[in-house]
Amino acid sequence: MVTLLRGADICAPERLGKQDILIEGQQITFIGDLPAEAIHGLPNAAVIDAEGLTAIPGFIDPHVHIAGGGGEGGYANRTPEILVSDIVRSGVTTVIGCLGTDGVTRSHADLLAKARGLEAEGISTYIYTGSYQVPARTLTGAVVDDVVLIDKVIGVGEVAISDRRSFQPTVEALAELVSQAHVGGLLSGKAGITHFHVGPYSTRLAPLHRLLDEYPIAPQAIYATHITRSPELLADAVDLAAKGATVDMTASSATTDSLRDYIRLGGDLSRLTLSSDANGSLPEFDSDGRLIGMEVAKQTTLYEQVWACADIPGLDLSQAISLVTSNTADALGLGHKGRLRPGADADILLTDDQHTIALAFAQGGEIVRNGEPQIRGTFE
Repeated sequence: MVTLLRGADICAPERLGKQDILIEGQQITFIGDLPAEAIHGLPNAAVIDAEGLTAIPGFIDPHVHIAGGGGEGGYANRTPEILVSDIVRSGVTTVIGCLGTDGVTRSHADLLAKARGLEAEGISTYIYTGSYQVPARTLTGAVVDDVVLIDKVIGVGEVAISDRRSFQPTVEALAELVSQAHVGGLLSGKAGITHFHVGPYSTRLAPLHRLLDEYPIAPQAIYATHITRSPELLADAVDLAAKGATVDMTASSATTDSLRDYIRLGGDLSRLTLSSDANGSLPEFDSDGRLIGMEVAKQTTLYEQVWACADIPGLDLSQAISLVTSNTADALGLGHKGRLRPGADADILLTDDQHTIALAFAQGGEIVRNGEPQIRGTFE
C-alpha cells in the first residue's frame, strides 16, 4: 500500500513547514516536495490532500494498564482492559503496558497476550515486566531474562517507591533490579529501563537519587512517573532529570500548571514525558491509609492535555508534541517511533485547527478518520 499525503504542515516534532509525506507499507519513505513527474510514477498510490492540516507523529503512551489495573479496595475494584478504539481515538499509536499494585491476580502472561492482541488490532505495543513489588514477579523467573528473551519486554515497572502500597525495597534491592533491566537491555538492544511509580510519601525520589549517587547506575536507566503529586516532588524531579534520568507527568487537569512550574524551576524538557495511566485506578486515601474514593484514568486525558500544553505562552508546539513523541521514544529506545522522517514507522496524525484528528495512521494503516476510530476490538 502506497499513500501520499500532500501539503501537510509538518511538526516532526521539529517544524518542517508544508511538505509531502510518502508512506510505503509500514514506513515513511520520503518527506519533501514531491515533483509532479514522481507522483505520476506512483499510479497505485492513494493521494490525500492534507492542505490545512498539521502532521505530527503518533503519540507514544509509556504507562497504560492495557489489561486493567487497580484492586485497591477489593476484588470488585479491578479496572477493566482497555479498548483499542479508546487508544487510537486519543491519537496514541504506541502503548507500553504495565501491571500495578496487583501483581497477584494480574499476570504477565495476561499482559503479554493483551499486548499481542492490541498489535493484531492495529497498533504497536510493548510491556514492562514486574509490578509494584520487589523482588519482581516475572515470566521467566528473572528480570534480565524477560528483557533479553521476550520481544515485547523493554524494561521493568512500574516499581513502587515512597508509597504505602510499595513493598518497601532497600536501595540495594533497587540497584540490583535496575542493573538486571539495564544489562538485559544491553544484551538485547533495548532500553532496559526501570519505570518507577512514585508515591506521596516524604522520601519522594530519595531512593533514586541514592541509586545514582552511590551505585554505578546509568541515569538513562531510570524513568520516574507520577511526579506532580506535590510541589516538593516536582522540584525533586527537576533535580533527578538534571542528573540524566527521565521523569514523567501523569496527564490531568493540572498538567499545564505543573508544566509551567517545571519550566520555572529550570527543568530539562528533553528529559520529560507525559503519560495517561489509562485504565489504572486513581484511588483516594485518607490520612490513615483507608480507601475513601476511586476513579479510573482515561486515555483521552493525554490528548487533551498535550494540546492544552501547546497553548502555554512561550511553549512551542514542537516542545509540547515532543513530550509524547520524540522524548518518549528516546527514553524507551524506540528509534523507529516518535518522529516523522524517512525510515520511521508511519505513525502519523493529521489534525485540524480545532485539534480534531482528521486522519491518523499506525504503521501505515488508517486508524482514525474525522475523529472516529476506523479500527475496533474483536468484541466492540
